Amino acid sequence: MTKDNNTLTGFGLGLRPKHFPAILNDHAGRTPGVDWFEILSENFIKVGGPARRNLDRVRERYPIVMHGVSLSIGAPDPLDMNYLAGLKALIDRIEPVLVSDHLCWTGAHGLNLHDLLPVPLTKEALNHVADRVSRVQDYLGRRILLENASTYVTFAADEMTEWEFISALAEKADCHILLDVNNVYVSGFNHGFSPAEYLAGLPADRIRQIHLAGHQNNGDHIVDTHDAPVADPVWDLYSQTISRFGPIPTMIERDDNIPEFSELVAELDQARALCRTATREPATSEAAA
Repeated sequence: MTKDNNTLTGFGLGLRPKHFPAILNDHAGRTPGVDWFEILSENFIKVGGPARRNLDRVRERYPIVMHGVSLSIGAPDPLDMNYLAGLKALIDRIEPVLVSDHLCWTGAHGLNLHDLLPVPLTKEALNHVADRVSRVQDYLGRRILLENASTYVTFAADEMTEWEFISALAEKADCHILLDVNNVYVSGFNHGFSPAEYLAGLPADRIRQIHLAGHQNNGDHIVDTHDAPVADPVWDLYSQTISRFGPIPTMIERDDNIPEFSELVAELDQARALCRTATREPATSEAAA
């Protein structure tokens, strides 16, 4: 039976080395406005030295969630057991609240393409991915979350929508969903589907975390860049998401053009305010206490 930890609440940020001084200042308490941090799993697997010490110090103060980019759950190759062993060792050491990766594949035949590539939306692919998710969860001893990735192409062989695929996968593999609201908007723009229809097709009881991020609108297509503030249409879609699903733990990703820590905290406060409005919560929050 896989472990299911549902204790994550509030609003978090991606943990970036640039922000360690601001996070690990002289006082031993938490920074107001941030409830937890998400780490990129690959940055800390089999890593020691200052990076490990800094992570341990952050872990003493905040809940941690782990987010990976190398599981390649949709690939045709066998599961990478060396990677999974490193991932499990990191999980055992820092005891994260949640562990996630992407619904994608990142390479084949031993070649890593270092990109999050779309999975064919077919029954055959669904069975393949569900089997692999089940084996990963059995090995790790816990449920994982899979995130909807931004996509720029589709397969002629697709038999269902992405939201139908991810919903069926969550049920078949008994896993959870990391809902990236920015990616829903980006993919909806690129492929011409309705983000509202996407949200309406998701199982509310499977969504455990939300991602928000910036993107680059090139007119005829959008690229998920994580190098800018969250765009206004994504904020609007986030409000719709919270109105539909309730106050799901939410974080902001920023991987390039990383601003000062205080700027990201202010952006996170915007998410908190929109969540209060969407759920008609009182104007107080745990993070502000």
